[in-house]
This record gives sequence, C-alpha cells and structure tokens, in this order.
Amino acid sequence: MIKIFNHYIHKRTVLQLLLDFGLILGTVLLATGWHMPDLVRAASAALPSAVLLAIAALTINAALGFYQRVHNRSVAQSRARAMLSLCLILPLAYLILRVLPLGLEDQDFVSLSVVGGVLLMLIHRVHVGHSSAQSMMRQRVLVFGTGTRAKLVGRTLQKSDPHVDLVGYYASPNEAVAEVSAWGILSPNTSLTDIVMEQQVDEIVVALAERRGGSMPLRELLDCKLQGVRVVDMATHFEKTLGQIRLDSVSAGWLIFGDGFSQGWVRTVVKRLFDIVFASILIVLASPVMLLAAIAILIESGGPILYLQERVGLNGRLFNVIKFRSMRTDAEIDGQPRWATAQDDRVTRVGRILRKLRIDELPQLFSVLSGDMSLVGPRPERPYFVDKLTQELPYFAVRQSVKPGVTGWAQVRYHYGASVEDAAEKLQYDLYYVKNHTLFLDLVILFETVGVVLMAKGAH
Repeated sequence: MIKIFNHYIHKRTVLQLLLDFGLILGTVLLATGWHMPDLVRAASAALPSAVLLAIAALTINAALGFYQRVHNRSVAQSRARAMLSLCLILPLAYLILRVLPLGLEDQDFVSLSVVGGVLLMLIHRVHVGHSSAQSMMRQRVLVFGTGTRAKLVGRTLQKSDPHVDLVGYYASPNEAVAEVSAWGILSPNTSLTDIVMEQQVDEIVVALAERRGGSMPLRELLDCKLQGVRVVDMATHFEKTLGQIRLDSVSAGWLIFGDGFSQGWVRTVVKRLFDIVFASILIVLASPVMLLAAIAILIESGGPILYLQERVGLNGRLFNVIKFRSMRTDAEIDGQPRWATAQDDRVTRVGRILRKLRIDELPQLFSVLSGDMSLVGPRPERPYFVDKLTQELPYFAVRQSVKPGVTGWAQVRYHYGASVEDAAEKLQYDLYYVKNHTLFLDLVILFETVGVVLMAKGAH
C-alpha cells in the first residue's frame, strides 16, 4: 500500500493508473509527431489535448470501477462496462480534439490512433481485472497471533486483497488456545526472525488481544523491522487494507496519539472554496434534471415537491436538510422515526427512481452553498438516531467534528444502512474519513460516487 495525501492506495492501482494515462498520452503524442517533423512543436501542440483526454479516460474508468482491487464482476460484466466506457470516452475525445485542435490539416490519423489506444487500454483493463495477480506485485504477510483477532485478520486478508500471500500465523507465548486452523500455524520451535527471513515476509500484522506480560517478542519484532519488514498493529492493518477504522480493534489511545484528525484552517478554507465552486457548477448542470424530477413528483402525487427534515450537522448544530420528496406525505404519520429499508412501502414510484439514481439528493447542493453541508462528508443523521447511536456505538460523536456531506466514504463503500448494525459498519468508514480527509480523498470519493450512480448501487 502507498499512502498518498493521507489516503492508502494499493501500488498496483497506482501502476494501472500510470499505465493507462501513459498509453493515452503516448498515443496522441506519437500520432501527432508522425505528421510533424518538428517534435518539439508536435509535443507542445498535442500535450494539452493528450493530458485532458487521458484525465477524462481515467475518470470514466475509475467511475466504472476498473481500478478496484477487489470486485465480483463476471468477464461479461467487465466487457459491458468496457463498452460503456468506450461510448463515453470517444465523444469526449472528439470534443477535446475540436476544442483544442492539434494544428494539423488532417486529424483523421490522430482520431483513429485515439480509438485504437482507447480500445487497447480497455482490452488490457478487462484482462488485468480477471487475471491472477503477478508474483512481483504480491505481498507476503505473517499474522502474529493465533486467537480470535488473528483469525479475523487472516480472513480479511484472504477476502479483501487478492495480491496477498498469507504466510501463516505465529503464536504468542501467552496464547493458550488457537482459533485458527492448525495447518496455518508456523513452527514455534523456530524464532520469529528466522521464519520471517526464510519465508521472505514483507509485513507482520500484530493481532493480539493482550500485549502485556511478555506477549510480544519485542526484540525480534524490532530486528524484523530493521531488516525492512513492515510491522503494523491490527487497527493500522484494517485502516490501510479496508479503508476503515474498525471498532473492534481500535482504542482511544490509538486515536489520540496516532496521526490524522487534522482540522487546520487551511484545510477548512480549501474545502469551503471547493464546495462553493463545484456545488455551483453541479447545480447549473443538474438544473434540467431537477426540473424534470419536480414535474414528475407533482404529476404523481402533487405537492410538496421538496422535503425538509431536521438533521445534526457540524459540532451537533441542527439544520434542515433539503431533498426531493420520495415518500408519501403520511410516511411517518405516527411521529415515530423509522429507518428507510429496501423495498420500503412508503416510497412512491417516482421516489423509487429518484432514490435509485440519487436524484433526490440534488437539492442538498443548496445546503452546501449555505454552509450547512459539504459535498463530501459523513451522512447527516436525524437527532433521534444520533442520540440512539451515540449511546450504543463508541466514537459515533467523532463524525460530527466535520460537516456532513451529500456523499461520503461510507456511502460509496457500504450499502444503505437500515439498522444499528449497519450504522456501526458505516461508522468505521466515517472514522477513516474524519481521520484522513484531504482534498485528494474528496476527489476519490466524488469519482466513486459517479460509479455508484451509474451502476445504481446501494440506494433504497
């Protein structure tokens, strides 16, 4: 994993992005240079178009999920996404080459080269998405511990990262009962340092419930670290592997003394300017869609079109969130707040479409302009649920240290929550965002939100 602006990204993903960017960039530059003997002039003429086209292609591919490390798509589904990507990229390429001409009398050769380059990129992307991981990109991980926590780490590694080889489990001297399979336990007769060197281990994950009383061979772990082996605790492992801070592995001390949770004024100013600019652009672009949504709501069930509901914002301040009404007007006639669930019978037919495409969330952009919300942040909850979840879930109030968002890390990583258990899962992603939020992570989340909307995932 590589940490870029506080956000963990797998090095394989970085290489895939660089490869696709270089392929599109190189295609345009080489095709232009073919018709221009002056290479410097050719590069200066083609570079703006090439960079813009490459960024557009990567954005579309990222939104369609081509750079996800783990997915459950079939080959046919990946091919269908590749065709959709092709249909989106080629019109953009045509517009870019028209707006930023290359100074050639005949651009047909360049256009054909771009089509070929995009096709090659997408074929390679589908192939890579369904091929076994290359050995040079694999990481060998050893889990220190054999108890319940070690079992959880091992299961997570095997499920969440196809590029990891789990070497095995090394028992702590104080562990009496092993919860993992005996086949995976490494020999206790060999020192930890020797096993790490023999097995060429890249990383050790310490997964112990108790670290005191000689549970850890500190000298051997230090020797391993001095040999270039990464040694991380369970909380850090889940943070960089799953993009979440798990409630069952974190402590208040880890949160207090660790890095992150930066709330400086520079970040606040940059985030606010980003919100104002992009919310304004999105309102202008989405205005026809919002108009159609308003008309559809009126035709089906009359007014009101908008739905105002009290939510908890930054530092516990209450505000009214604005959404298109997607439920019947008597949805909570008894006054008792209820979770929205899958196939909720309170949702209207138009409302079901609005929720599936996330159109009902668009009026929240005005809350972004007013300063009550941000484009990216934890989902704003109702006071009733905040009081309930604060009592039942540790660290739930931490998510109120940043502005709530129209979209967020939890929204793109986990399905729509409808229970306390779902709220606990989403909280783990929200804690990751609060700890590591940067403009870069905001951009990542916005790109993934496009993919969630295009694939209509997770909406109720």
